[in-house]
Amino acid sequence: MATEVANKKVVLKRYIERGETPTESIMELVTAEAITLKVPEASPPAVLVKNLYLSCDPYGRFIMSRPEEGIKITSAPPNSPVRGYGVAKVVDSTHPDFKAGDYLWGITFWEEYSLITPTEFNFKINHTDVPLSYYAGLLGMPGLTAYVGFHEISSPKKGELVFVSAASGAVGQLVGQFAKLMGCYVVGSAGSDEKVNLLKNKLGFDNAFNYKKESDLGAALKRYFPEGIDIYFDNVGGAMLDAVLCNMRLGGRVTVCGMISQYNLKALEGVHNLLSIIGNCVRVQGFTVGQYLHLYRDFEEKVVNYVKEGKITYLEDVAEGLEAAPAAFVGLFEGKNIGKKLVVVAREQ
Repeated sequence: MATEVANKKVVLKRYIERGETPTESIMELVTAEAITLKVPEASPPAVLVKNLYLSCDPYGRFIMSRPEEGIKITSAPPNSPVRGYGVAKVVDSTHPDFKAGDYLWGITFWEEYSLITPTEFNFKINHTDVPLSYYAGLLGMPGLTAYVGFHEISSPKKGELVFVSAASGAVGQLVGQFAKLMGCYVVGSAGSDEKVNLLKNKLGFDNAFNYKKESDLGAALKRYFPEGIDIYFDNVGGAMLDAVLCNMRLGGRVTVCGMISQYNLKALEGVHNLLSIIGNCVRVQGFTVGQYLHLYRDFEEKVVNYVKEGKITYLEDVAEGLEAAPAAFVGLFEGKNIGKKLVVVAREQ
């Protein structure tokens, strides 16, 4: 007879309203009814997994919000477990791509055990000789986002001048290192002196600055890029994006990955320097990683080799225990994380 266990989970109590800053009170840790550690016989092909690591990502704000026109992210209904990316071990499977004992990463739920119907967003982990937690960040969705955004969208060339905002975060820290591996000059911005020091002294950026200490962002950019910027990898939007547009070089590219400065605003800030796009022939392009999942296996092999060769440094900011997940998520919007924020649910290997 299959084992039954209690299953703790973090559920969404109510939607985050537009203009509201996420707080821990919108989520609740509950111990749900016992779960049987076997895929139900009547279920479509599925896997029953034990969650090990959960990824905290700013886009999760939209999962916890009411459906909104223009936002192509499916909301999670209140009173359901929070959905997101994670790393898990397969306990039981009726799916042809997974068997008991396999590790996978992809879409799961904020709970100890999850029944998942795998989709294109779930991948078997092929390299268990690197830390499994990397598949919540470096070798998972944030890593693929950085890789695709830089190599596929930004069209980089050796020697180009690259600026990365939110540069110490899960995506930004990798964009900067991918750019350095290509032979680019890279500057990052971050929100504390500690993060700036990490960018320059640990992550290999050529320079970095604390945007909170700059009264004139345009002047700061001219100081670090007197000849202008070839590639701007945008994670923040708002005033930084506006300032960058006036500092782009001819034929520059703006890759729009995120706009965390706008996520909690009721009335979004406008962008005023759009005329600069015309005069400097600047290409501005947004993207979502889901459009590039077909590149994942090539990305995985290349970046695993970077890790083994010591060419990539990856910072993780770890919270222990499922009960720490709400605070870990909220901290993203307060700038508390340094590197990839993840939650350890269990450390089983």
